[in-house]
Amino acid sequence: MVKLLSIFSFLLFFLGCGGENDPSKLFSIELEGNKNKLVHGQEVAVSIKNKGDIPVTEVHYFMDGEEIPVENGKLTLNPRTLGNKELTAQIKYGEQSVEIRENLRLLSATAPEIYTYEILNTYPHDTSAYTQGLEFYEGVLYESTGKRGLSTVRKVNYETGEIIQRIDLEQTVFGEGLTVLNNKLYQLTWQSGFGYVYDPSNLEKLQNFSYGESREGWGLCNDGTKLFKSDGTERIWFLDPSTLEEQGYIETVTNKSIFNKANELEYVNGKIYANVYQRESMMIIDAVSGAIEGVINFGGLKSKIKKSQDWDDANSVLNGVAYHKERGTFFVTGKNWDKLFEVKILKKN
Repeated sequence: MVKLLSIFSFLLFFLGCGGENDPSKLFSIELEGNKNKLVHGQEVAVSIKNKGDIPVTEVHYFMDGEEIPVENGKLTLNPRTLGNKELTAQIKYGEQSVEIRENLRLLSATAPEIYTYEILNTYPHDTSAYTQGLEFYEGVLYESTGKRGLSTVRKVNYETGEIIQRIDLEQTVFGEGLTVLNNKLYQLTWQSGFGYVYDPSNLEKLQNFSYGESREGWGLCNDGTKLFKSDGTERIWFLDPSTLEEQGYIETVTNKSIFNKANELEYVNGKIYANVYQRESMMIIDAVSGAIEGVINFGGLKSKIKKSQDWDDANSVLNGVAYHKERGTFFVTGKNWDKLFEVKILKKN
């Protein structure tokens, strides 16, 4: 009799909602303090608000496709990645079940550490180069440059600044970041929706490839297996180097917010070093979680540049980072800068 009354009450509530046929609207997820901004590893009380007093038999919680156990009415949020998340609750009532979702932001548990730099060497750099990407490969510095009508890919002798070889891109495209993996050079374009693949030995173009869901082409790097691509949002995408298909992404976050200004990229030992768009700084991002673990302050570097006829105060900013594995140092420059700096990254005291 009690069960029949409960079902009858549920039907009355259901009909009283104007014939509403979505049972998910009868439930909602309630997090402790009604928070939707949490940090990685945080333990938070969770419950289901039951608007129809419907007898619920089971509730299971999931994030990123993995179940999160509940202990003493609390969840511990430990997914592999951070950023915008969806907490899903699977609710069983009687012979039926429903899924409901709650959007939240999962941030880093710690603030980024602050780093500075030491200049080890200074080399000449072509002031006509609106630098978008830098990378060392077999002792040669590869550089991509931007602006429509001026975009190039080039091989450079970093010690002298001499351009060993260069090719010009189509007049309509705006060149962006590059990287070399499996003896292929990959380059992005900004808003054209496609990139290029070259033979790095002679810069012969092998193919074009189209973007998937990512918005634009900004920075590019690789971890020896997959490509990482920034697109002007908080997302850094993973690309399969064989198919060039996007296979997921991480989102870049601090302990306070989701951050969306990753530009040129370089991968070193599990971290992505990313120029911050139009700022004299660089992020150190965990390549698995997306946590911004450090920020390198490159303040003062721009003051060492002699302005040329190509200089643009608004746009001639720090951009371009390459790691020299044999030397264990970073090389950085900027758009239309006359110098390429070899630097050592130091933790600020």
